[in-house]
Amino acid sequence: MQRMLLVLLGSLTLVGCLETTDDTAAGTPAPPPAMPAPAPEINAVKWYNTSAPLTLAGLRGNVVVVEFWATWCPPCRASIPHLIELNQRFKDKGVVIIGLTDEDDAAAKVGAFVREMKMNYPVGTGSTSGEAYGVQGIPTACVIARDGTIAWQGHPMKGLDAAIESALR
Repeated sequence: MQRMLLVLLGSLTLVGCLETTDDTAAGTPAPPPAMPAPAPEINAVKWYNTSAPLTLAGLRGNVVVVEFWATWCPPCRASIPHLIELNQRFKDKGVVIIGLTDEDDAAAKVGAFVREMKMNYPVGTGSTSGEAYGVQGIPTACVIARDGTIAWQGHPMKGLDAAIESALR
């Protein structure tokens, strides 16, 4: 019995040491783009708080904050009031804040959440953009400079204000 446990333990140790060369196949998102790098285009199936779908190409010349989030995520919920305040503070200075979630909004759950939280910035649902940005956890925010490059990426409550100010200079 002891011998069988040792063999099993040894096998599990070896399995844990195996390295995968294809991170995508292992289910791990691609790493974030190096900065400054051209920002990948964004997408969403459905949009709230905007009259037309948004694209980075259409927003070129503005500083754009893209925040990846979800309705079920407590830290995302905690960062929303801060994003609302940032939108109020910077919207007249050429800053556009966009929230993107990969959640499907077939039942209008996201729309109800957007209204309940009084989100005053455009929100896209059904987005697959997070993968192109290498998002590995949410919330994650990216500041896109006026030239369309990624100027900063991180947690929206840790350095986003300074990153926006820097991108506006």
